[in-house]
Amino acid sequence: MTARIDLNSDLGESYGPWTMGDDQALLGIVTSANVACGGHASDPETMFRTLVTAAERGVVVGAHPGYADREGFGRRVIPMAPAEIGRMVAAQVGALQGVAALAGARVRYVKPHGALANLAADDAEVARAIAAAVAALPGKLAALAISGTAFEGAARAAGLDTFSEVFADRAYLPTGRLVPRSRPDAMLHDPGAAAERLIGLLETGRMPVIGGDPITLAAQSICVHGDGPSAVAMARGVRDRLAAAGVTIRPFLDA
Repeated sequence: MTARIDLNSDLGESYGPWTMGDDQALLGIVTSANVACGGHASDPETMFRTLVTAAERGVVVGAHPGYADREGFGRRVIPMAPAEIGRMVAAQVGALQGVAALAGARVRYVKPHGALANLAADDAEVARAIAAAVAALPGKLAALAISGTAFEGAARAAGLDTFSEVFADRAYLPTGRLVPRSRPDAMLHDPGAAAERLIGLLETGRMPVIGGDPITLAAQSICVHGDGPSAVAMARGVRDRLAAAGVTIRPFLDA
């Protein structure tokens, strides 16, 4: 079995008085935090609070850029040329880096969000544009990519330190892509079942899928989405079960 794994979550997704998720609780469980950058969610105050807490707790921080679509929470594709997407990503990550300088934190990696991540999973040109933007930014940023995707390959080709993630709470298709959220079987809700699936992956390198045989996926990190009502219970349950199985939970990058 893989003896070490990171646990990440998408955080800082509140906006003004509107609250999304329990960041305070999750920052006591996860080892890496993908912080929204003002595109699909967040604002400077939300970024600052999230970054300060992450720094206090030794949680590694990454940028989580997405389409500028708060109404759709970044889960709708906005038609844009790849070069435009690259500039959008650079602007959002740069904004988070600026707030991080005030919060005493350091942005270490980039993980695309939602529809942008799904597009970059299959569109090689978009994947290259995002990877090029990340490579051009200061700070020698790494990439956190969905395992088995075009973005994973583009990030490596761009010379980025690249780490692969799988999802604790999402079901997979035989193609290696996530089951669309529009389907009732897209999400896993039982922390115990989710953890056992992950233990099997760490032991065999194979992920169960809906409608086919298990597929091979690499993983240096496991994502638990932070926006659901059961996110804290899922993260805690997965972490506790993995630890009980002898897996060390620690960041994929040094804090």
